[in-house]
Order: sequence, then C-alpha cells, then structure tokens
Amino acid sequence: MCRSIKTLRPPALPDEATEEEVRAAALQYVRKVSGFRVPAAHNREVFDRAVDLIAEATGELLAGLEVRGASRGA
Repeated sequence: MCRSIKTLRPPALPDEATEEEVRAAALQYVRKVSGFRVPAAHNREVFDRAVDLIAEATGELLAGLEVRGASRGA
C-alpha cells in the first residue's frame, strides 16, 4: 500500500501538492499502519481523525521544507 505514496515536494512534483494529493498520501499511510483498507463502522471516527491529523502535519511539513536548488516562485 505505501508504495503508492508519492513524493509531494519539488522536484518530484513540478507544482505545489494539492490538498487531494496530501490527503491521499495520509489515507494510504493510515491504511498501512492500521491494516484496514476500509475501517469497520466502530473504527471510522478514529480512522478519519488520523487521516485528518496526518494530512495536516504533512501540509505543515511541505510548507516548511526548504529544497535547495529548487526554483523559487515569483
């Protein structure tokens, strides 16, 4: 499952990662760690919350990274 998580920073992506790309990576991570592709109803809330938290942390990480040699926007 985690093989489908792609690098979300330049130069791997020519543009900034979209919210959908960040969320998809977070979902794949939670699926891998939990062992569930789709959680049971009684685990849905904690599963979805984990995806939200990981997506948020990923966004903060990407926003804070300084990639040497990457062109800076205008």
